[in-house]
Parts: sequence; structure tokens; C-alpha cells
Amino acid sequence: MQSGMMGAGQAWRTLRTDRSVASHRLRRETVRRVIAFARPHRRLIAFFLAVTVVDAATVVVTPLLVRHAVDDGILAGDRSVVTWLALGMGLFAVFNAVWSVLGGWLSSRIGEGLIFDLRTQVFGHVQRQSLAFFTRTQTGALVSRLNNDVIGAQRAFTATLGSAVSNAIAAVVVGITMLALSWQVTLLCLAVFPILVLASRWVSNRLVGLTRQQMDGNAELGNVMTERFNVGGAMLLKLFGRRAEEDALFAEKAGVVRDLGVRISLTTRVFGAAMLAVPALATALVYGVGGQLAVSGTLSVGTLLALATLLLRLLGPLQGLSNVRVDVMTALVSFERVFEVLDLPSIIQERDDARPVPAGAARVEFDHVRFSYPRPEEVSLASLEAVARVEKSRDHGEVLHEVSFVAEPGQLVALVGPSGAGKSTITHLVARLYDVTDGAVRVGGLDVRDATLDSLEDAVGYVTQDAHLFHDTIRANLRYARPSASDEDIWEALDAAQIGGLVRQLPDGLDTVVGDRGYRLSGGERQRLAIARLLLKAPAIVVLDEATAHLDSESEAAVQRALDAALAGRTSLVIAHRLSTVRHADQILVLDGGRIVQNGTHEELVARPGLYADLYRTQFADQSVA
Repeated sequence: MQSGMMGAGQAWRTLRTDRSVASHRLRRETVRRVIAFARPHRRLIAFFLAVTVVDAATVVVTPLLVRHAVDDGILAGDRSVVTWLALGMGLFAVFNAVWSVLGGWLSSRIGEGLIFDLRTQVFGHVQRQSLAFFTRTQTGALVSRLNNDVIGAQRAFTATLGSAVSNAIAAVVVGITMLALSWQVTLLCLAVFPILVLASRWVSNRLVGLTRQQMDGNAELGNVMTERFNVGGAMLLKLFGRRAEEDALFAEKAGVVRDLGVRISLTTRVFGAAMLAVPALATALVYGVGGQLAVSGTLSVGTLLALATLLLRLLGPLQGLSNVRVDVMTALVSFERVFEVLDLPSIIQERDDARPVPAGAARVEFDHVRFSYPRPEEVSLASLEAVARVEKSRDHGEVLHEVSFVAEPGQLVALVGPSGAGKSTITHLVARLYDVTDGAVRVGGLDVRDATLDSLEDAVGYVTQDAHLFHDTIRANLRYARPSASDEDIWEALDAAQIGGLVRQLPDGLDTVVGDRGYRLSGGERQRLAIARLLLKAPAIVVLDEATAHLDSESEAAVQRALDAALAGRTSLVIAHRLSTVRHADQILVLDGGRIVQNGTHEELVARPGLYADLYRTQFADQSVA
């Protein structure tokens, strides 16, 4: 029967579960939220429980039919009784099979529905987190919440709930039936049950520690493979040629996992032996004691066979019930970990009365802006970080101090200065990746905090020095900016970005897969594809964060020509360390220590003593400047 198999399976899963979770204190709010989360599936859950109850309650049917077949048919010599009871057993077997399929279908519908609901909610919520959240969060830990914890939460309404109800009903029905048939034999058989409980507890304690070590070992193996198998890691390995050391490192970590696997296998064999030995011992007691009663005429042979069959259907549910608290708490803790992510608010929130950025708005204004990066506890969860946070209470200090400037429509404003001066921070505030601490950033005269996020994203386009491309085709990567773009639009953008000719020469053209992070392309080619993507988006404001950094002269020239097309008629904020790329800027802002220390045109700043002139002389000391 399904109930017996479910009880045994659930008992085995519990052995691999940390039993300390049973002492975890859950908030009542968590339980209420779990119930509320399941409310859309309440009819299916109720139907599933009804099917489970019927399945568990009918666990005694076959043994009772066997009893009558033996006593009233075989021993009585009544062939018709034997025939009809055998037919009844066959029909019940068919009914039980169909009923089990129905229960499995309902369980899958509920479980997969809950997984879908949880995953989509967590994914959507995470997508709306601020950039600060992603700068701290360990990706693997976050993905685990979307996979392991979501599946663990789903089990609360399928495996855990179903097995708890099934085991309880089966244990009560089978126990009452056995007591009715022979209370002496039943009580004697139950005396061996503590042996099974003690064996499972011992094995469980051993498996918890071993399994945790194995999971940690597999995680370390995964980290090694992830870091070595991506393009950057593989290139580093080939450039430094440490294959023997890498082989030895991997073999050492794999050896630990292998040894743990052997120990886990041996421990599970012990449990398997106990699972076979205890029922066999109980069966021996049934036939030993019950057989004596049958010989004396106190018990019929059919009743003896029924008791032996029912006994095997009692031990599994009893074992499952002994672990039900651990199973329930494990599932609820998974829910709690999922809710922990869903409850983390984003520091970037759209106001209820937010307005769209005015169409064609291209004026950018910083009005006495002060900015400090948010504290870790404001933007992330300690459980999602690679190491425990130690800087929780530390104030990182103000990054920007009273920054004010205006970029008029169509102007190119350059941001220059030493590393850490605050240049990238300024561009992040324009796109509202962060919110200012004091003052205001306005686009088209509208404070970005009062703008709808969608309209702000449409108004601002971004190209960084390390343009990210998805592991997909060129067409798919470019249509990410504008899904409705036709192939003609894409080719037009590629030509404007000075890379159309190269793409036409590729065997697969727009269907060429760019590889992980675009590594099948050169740095200059990735940058020009990013510019083509920007042109398809056609924003009113363009932000370039050192878009030509780390490029050779030829690639830089090609990218610069593409940028000329991208910036034409648009308001532009350009970060550059190479001052030669911003000599023709309408306005140059020189930053140092989070302050604008100089501003003006290139000619004005070179002629004036200060940081810009020092940077210029340093870069062009050995060159003749026209």
C-alpha cells in the first residue's frame, strides 16, 4: 500500500536530516504565513488529504480478506468463497493502484504549484533588490534558496503532511484491527518497536554528521570546478600551467568525498539490516506465539496470517510518526528561510505617486548631493554571504560631499579624477542604483526618487568597461534592449556601432553564440556589441563608465567611432582615465575625495594649476600634444 511505502520513505529522509532542527523555535507568524501561502491550493490539499485518509484506512482490507479466504474458504473447503475473495483481492488491488496514482497526481499538482509560486515570488523579489544587495550576496547561497529551500518548503504540503496523516490513520486502523484479532500477539509484537526506534536514532545521528561533511565536500568540489571551468579560470590555469597541482588539489577534495561516501554507505547498510531484522523478529514472534494459539484452537490460521501481514504494515507508520516533529520542523524551517528573503526590503522603492520621466528628458542635475553607502544589514542577509559579517555596525563614511552640477541636453560631461574619487558613484545615482543620502538628483527636472523605475530605466543607458553579455546569440543579446527590434533594426545598430561588417562575416551571423560573458569575442568586439545594444535602446541619457579602458589602440579607435554615433544628440556622462578621450567634452568635472574640485573645458583646466593639469602632464609627459 502507498501508506506503508510513504512511511518508510519519509523515515529514510529523516535519517539524513539534522535532528537539532526539532528544537528550533519558529515564530507563529511563520506558521500563519505558510497557511496563507497554501490557501490558493486549499481545495487540492483537502482532496489530497481525503485520498490519503481513504488509502491509509483501507490498509487492513487485504489482510482481512486473506483471513476469510483461509478460514472460510480454504480450510472450510468452500471453493466459491475462495473464488469470490480472490476476485475481491484482485479488484481491490486495481482500486488501490488507481487510488495511489490519483494521490500521486494530487501530490505533484500541489507540490509543483507551490514550487512555482515560491520560485516566481522569490525570483521577482530578488530582481527588484538594489545593486548593493548583489554586491554582498553569494550567488550560490541565493540560488540554493530558489532550489533546495523551496523544495524543502514544498515537502511540507506533500511528503510531510501526507505521510503524517497517512501514518497516523494507518497506525490507528491497523493497531485497532490487530488488537481486535489478538491483543496478546499485538502487545508482544509492539515490544520490539523500541529496538527499531533506537537503531534509527543511532543511524540518524551518525548520518547527520557524515552527510553534512559530504555536502560541504561536494560544495568545495563544486567551487573548484566552477572557478576552473569558466573562461577566466581556464585561461589563468593555462597561462600559469599548474595542471599537476590542480589535479592533486581536486583529487584530495574528491578523496574526502569518496571516503565519506563509503562511511555513509556502511552506516546505511546497518540501518537496512535493522529494518530487515526487526520486522523479521516481530514476524517470528507472531508465528511463534500466534502459532501456539492456533494449535490450541484459540486463534484461527487465517487470523494468524492476517496478523503477520498487518504487523509489517504497522512498523512503517509507527517509525514515521516517531520522526514527524523533525519532518514538520525541517519543512517549516525551509519556509522560514524562503520568507527571510521575501521579507528583505529593497532600499530602492517606487513611490505610490511616482511619475514617468518626461518624454525626451535629457537634463541631469545634481543638487548638493551627499551620499553614503548603506550598511550591510540594510541591504543583505548574513546567511546569504560567504562569510559572517563583522562590519555590521561600522559606518563607511560619506562618499560624496555637496556635489552639484548640471548636464544640459546634448552635452558631454566628463568625470575624471583618481580611483576612489566618486566618479562611478555619481553615475550610479543617475540610474538610481542607489539613493542619495541628502540633496537631489534630477532627470528632466524630476527627482529620480519621484520617477517610476521603468521610465527612468528607459531614459538612462549604461555601458561599462566590462560589458556583460549572456551566453546566447548576438540577436538575443541585442534584443534584450528592445525585444520588438527587427533584424533590420539590429543591423542598423551594429553598423552604427562599427561591428556590422564583422558580424556579417561570421558563419552564423546574428545566430552566433557569444559564449559565457561574451568571451568568444574580443574586448573591443564585446564593447561594440554593448554599444549596439545601447543604440537599440535609444536612451536620452548615456552613461559610459570607462568604456574604452583596457583596449588596445585599434580597438579603442573602433569603439570611439561607435561611441561618437551613440552619443550624438544625447546627454552623456563619461568616466575616463585617458584624458585624450574627453578633450572635446563640453564640461569636465574633476573629482577628488568625493568632491568636485575643478570644472571647465579641457583648455580651461589645462591652463589652470590644479589636479587636472597634474593628471594631464603625467599622462602626456613624453608625448608632444597638438
